[in-house]
Amino acid sequence: MLAGDCDRPVQLCSPARYLARRTVWRVLMWVPANWVAAGLTGLPDTDVEIVALGRDVGQIGDVADVAVPASVADVEFYVPSFFPSAAGVAVLSRMPRLRVVQTLTAGVDWLRPRLPPGVALCNARGAHDAATAEWVVAAMLGALREFPAFTREQAAARWAYQATDQLATKSVLIVGYGAIGAAVERRLAGFEVTVVRVARRARPATPGRPGVAGLPDLPALLPAADVVVLLVPATPETAGMVDDRFLATMKDGALLVNAARGTVVDTAALVAEVASGRLRAALDVTDPEPLPSDHPLWSLPGAFITPHVAASTPVSRQRAAQLVREQAEAYAHGGPLRNVISGAY
Repeated sequence: MLAGDCDRPVQLCSPARYLARRTVWRVLMWVPANWVAAGLTGLPDTDVEIVALGRDVGQIGDVADVAVPASVADVEFYVPSFFPSAAGVAVLSRMPRLRVVQTLTAGVDWLRPRLPPGVALCNARGAHDAATAEWVVAAMLGALREFPAFTREQAAARWAYQATDQLATKSVLIVGYGAIGAAVERRLAGFEVTVVRVARRARPATPGRPGVAGLPDLPALLPAADVVVLLVPATPETAGMVDDRFLATMKDGALLVNAARGTVVDTAALVAEVASGRLRAALDVTDPEPLPSDHPLWSLPGAFITPHVAASTPVSRQRAAQLVREQAEAYAHGGPLRNVISGAY
């Protein structure tokens, strides 16, 4: 599935059935840190009991950081941390009453294989659109205007004048056009670019909505793109989709921007193209991740790398916490959940 393909609500069971399935009228929630718990302040204490795991603001808490509380057997609503450890995912198997897993991220590839049957998996679609879109545009500008090179020259106290490329007049191909892709396009509105959109399925233009090409159209669109932005989720369909053939089809001098998942790109093929100087890359995600210190990507002049920080902003965190609150309220009162990726009641 590409970004934007999953946004269907699931209606929970009726309040009467919901009450009948409990011996105690209380939902036990586990959340990863105090900043998530703070967003749940004011929920009726007769409805929800909250256990904050791990550590506070600035620290990514996880069940790997603390002894697993005995209440694990009573958890119905689980919010893993942004980057959960293996233990933070494995603990799902110790939650017999688990009904909902609400992630703080849009990507859920790391959870799918461990999700118990019948448990609803909900992602944080929408919470990180603004932050990720800002990173994408900043990465485009930074790479094209050679900011990494100028930063190196500044560190050496050298006034190294050189001409640079620019974003104006470029063709930007967004692969995985969903909510984040639309947010990127809105932010590009003043940059004099042409935006081409690709999603899993083609969608014709309608009043107020642009047309979107389908994945089968991608090979024909790549040769004309100056910038290719990857926003697809990690699925079997997208694993390694940016391989040597994909990269060879891109035009000379094009920029690849990956704000999706590292596994979408064949890293060895990308290293070969960037090392040759034919392509450039701006990467917030890599495969492997974290990128080892001796990996050749670090030393390539045409590669700009950030450590998976596109969505790591105060606004993203605030919006993720608000989504958790809305989902907790909906579940506690038998209402519909948002962003349900899989699972049924």
